[in-house]
Amino acid sequence: MLGREFARHRPPFSAGLAALAALVVTLLFLPAPAEAYIGPGAGFALVSSFLVVFTTIIIAVLSLLIWPFRMTWRFLRRKPRAKPWVKRVIIVGFDGQDPKLTDKFMKKGLLPNMKKLAEAGCYSKIGTTYPAISPVAWSSFATGTNPARHNIFDFLDRDKRSYLPLLSSTHIGSVEKSLKIGRYRIPLHKPEVRLLRKSKPFWSILGEHQIWSTVLRVPITFPPDKFYGAQLSAMCVPDLLGTQGTFLLYTTRPAEKKFKEGGLRFQLEKNGTRMETTLQGPENMFLEGSPPLEVPLVIDIDRAKKTTKLSVDGETVELEPMKFSDWIPLSFKAAPGIKVSGICRMMVTEMDDHFSLYVTPINIDPEKPAMPISHPSYYSTYLAKQIGHFCTLGLAEDTWALNEGVTDDGTFLTQTYDIDRERQDMFFSALDRLRRGSLVCVFDATDRIQHMFWHYLEKDHPANKGANIDNAKHKKAIEEIYKHNDVLVGKVMEGLREDDALIVLSDHGFSSFQRGVNLNAWLQKEGLLTLKEGATGESEWLQDVDWSRTKAYSLGLSGMFLNMKGREAQGIVEPGEEEKAVKNTIIAKLGGIKDDGRGVVGIREVFDTKVIYEGPYSENAPDLVIGYNDGYRISWDCATGMVAGPVFEDNVKAWSGDHCVDPRLVPGVFFSNYKIDKDDPTLMDIAPSVLKMFGIEPPKHMEGTPLYSEEAFGKGGSA
Repeated sequence: MLGREFARHRPPFSAGLAALAALVVTLLFLPAPAEAYIGPGAGFALVSSFLVVFTTIIIAVLSLLIWPFRMTWRFLRRKPRAKPWVKRVIIVGFDGQDPKLTDKFMKKGLLPNMKKLAEAGCYSKIGTTYPAISPVAWSSFATGTNPARHNIFDFLDRDKRSYLPLLSSTHIGSVEKSLKIGRYRIPLHKPEVRLLRKSKPFWSILGEHQIWSTVLRVPITFPPDKFYGAQLSAMCVPDLLGTQGTFLLYTTRPAEKKFKEGGLRFQLEKNGTRMETTLQGPENMFLEGSPPLEVPLVIDIDRAKKTTKLSVDGETVELEPMKFSDWIPLSFKAAPGIKVSGICRMMVTEMDDHFSLYVTPINIDPEKPAMPISHPSYYSTYLAKQIGHFCTLGLAEDTWALNEGVTDDGTFLTQTYDIDRERQDMFFSALDRLRRGSLVCVFDATDRIQHMFWHYLEKDHPANKGANIDNAKHKKAIEEIYKHNDVLVGKVMEGLREDDALIVLSDHGFSSFQRGVNLNAWLQKEGLLTLKEGATGESEWLQDVDWSRTKAYSLGLSGMFLNMKGREAQGIVEPGEEEKAVKNTIIAKLGGIKDDGRGVVGIREVFDTKVIYEGPYSENAPDLVIGYNDGYRISWDCATGMVAGPVFEDNVKAWSGDHCVDPRLVPGVFFSNYKIDKDDPTLMDIAPSVLKMFGIEPPKHMEGTPLYSEEAFGKGGSA
C-alpha cells in the first residue's frame, strides 16, 4: 500500500524491484564510543545473505497476495477526524535563522519575500528548547513535546559503564556471533540499528489518518520513521566509515600534527608527476582484524597545464586546482559477491612545490544505499535517479576541513550551496507532486555558514587573529545566505494554491562564540573532579579522571552529569541529600561566573533538569544544562573530554558563531501565511498546529498548543 501511494505522488516505480535492489547489499556498523565526538561509529560490518534474492522474491509475492487484506484492514482502522482547514501544509525550515539578523536585513529591504509573508500572515520569534541545539529542537518540533518526552537531550550521551560518549539519537548494536570459514567471518545476525527519539512525530499521526507526508532532511530521523509517506534521513546519518564526517587529505606536506577534528591524513611521496596510493573505505568486518577496504587511486599531475588526472575505481576525473569534482561513485569489494557503494567529491587544493588532494567524507551512495537512509527504502534510489547523486551525510557541510585549514572559505561556500541546491531540487519536485498532505524540508546552510563566518561580523573576534576583515572576500556570507533563503521563500509563495498553509521557521537563533569554557577544568579547580595519580588531564574522553574521587563531569555541548552511585559504574554521589547539595553548589558557583580575562559573565544560569523537564525519559537527561552568555560556549578541549587547560580561553577557529547558550538569548523565527492566536509560540506548538489544520485532535502526550483558529482559515489570508 505504501509503495502504491508513493507512486501516486511520484512517477511510477516498481516496489518489488526496488525492494530487491535495497536488499542486495546490506551495510552494518559497530560503535566506537571513544571517537563519538568526531563520529559515533568506528566502521561498518558488511553482511550479505546467500538467499537474499530468493527471499526478496518471496516477500514481493506475499506483499501482492496480502495487499487486498491490508487495504481492508486500513479502511476498518481509519480514525474519525473533523473537516480539515487546509489541503496542504508546507513547512520550510532554515536551521539557525536568527531573528535579530532577520529583522536587520528586512529593515534594509534585503528580504522582500519574507516581509511580504509577514504582512500577509504573521511573523514572530519562536521559543526554542533547553538546550538550544538542533537535535533537541527539531525533535520537539516534530513531536510537540519537551526533551524528557522525546528522549533527545544533546548530540551526545555517555555510556554509564565506561563514561565514554555515545551518539544520543541512535542505538547501534553489535554482531556477537559469526561463522569463520577460512579467512572470512560470516556474521550470523544483524546488529540492531534503532532510533532513540521517542513520542510520535506529527507525520506518523497524519499517516494513521491516511494523510501523506514527505519529510526531507529533518534532523533526528535516522534510521527513518516508518509511516504513510516518504522520508529522507538527516542529522546523524553516518558516512561510509561510520563517523559523522571524516574527510581525507592526501598530501606531500609533512604532517605537523594530527587533525583534532574529523580528518585523516595520508602522506604522499614526491615522485615526479605520478603518485599511486589507495582510497580507504570502511573496515572489512568479513576479515580477521577488520582491515580497511581500499580502492586504487592514481594521481597524474600536469603542472604545465595546471591539471590533475585522477584514476579511482575505474573512473577518470580531470581537475583544475580549487575546483570540485562531481560526485564520484566508489565500489569497495569486501568478499566474493559482496561490495558496498559510496560517493565522494575531490578537490586539488595545491599543486606547486607541494601537492594536496582533499576528499570529502565518503557518503553512503543514495542510489545503492548501504544503510536505511530513507523510507520507503527505495526512496533515496528514486531521488538519485531523478536529480542525480546527492549528499547523504547527516552533517553534510564539511566544517571540520575548514576548521583544520584544509579547505578555505570559498571551498566551504561552494560545497554548502551545492548541497542546498540538491535539497531544493528534491523539495520543489515533492511540492509539485503533493496534492494533499504535508511537506517538510529543513535547509542547513544558514546554520553552517553562521557557524563558520560569524567572525566577519565582529572585528574583535579572536578568530580574525588581527586580520583586516574589511576587505575579506566573503565578509557578507551571512547576509548572502539570508537573501538566498528569501528567494527560496518567494519561489514557494509563487507555487502556493488555495487552501495551502505555509510555515517558515528556524529551530533556534545564533550568537557569537568568542570564548570557550572548560567546565571540567572548573570542576577540578573546585574539587569536584579529580585526576588519576600522575595524569595531566590532557587525554581525551575523560580518560585521566579518577572516578573514585569525582562528583561531577561534563560531556556533550551543553550538559553536566553527577557521578551518581547506582547509576554510573563508579558513581560516588549518594542520591537524595548529597545529590541536591552537589547540584546546589554547582548552580550557585557556576551560574554568573565571570571571565577574568574579560571581566564579563560567561555563564548566565545553570538549569536543574529536574526543574525544567517533565516526562518519562527525564532520567536520561544530563543533571544540569549550562546557560552560557552571548559570546561563550563549551571549549573545544572540554567537548572532547579534556580536563587540562584554562577555564576560559579564546576561540580562534573558523567555527566562530554558535547557539549553545542560554536558550532565552537565541529564539528562532516563525513566518506563516495565516495569522496565529499566540503571542509567544514555541517549537512544541508546531506539531499540534499541523494536526489541527488537518482536523485531527492532538494526542495528550503533546505539550504544545495549536497556534491557529478555524476562523483564520475561513477568512483566507494566503500570501
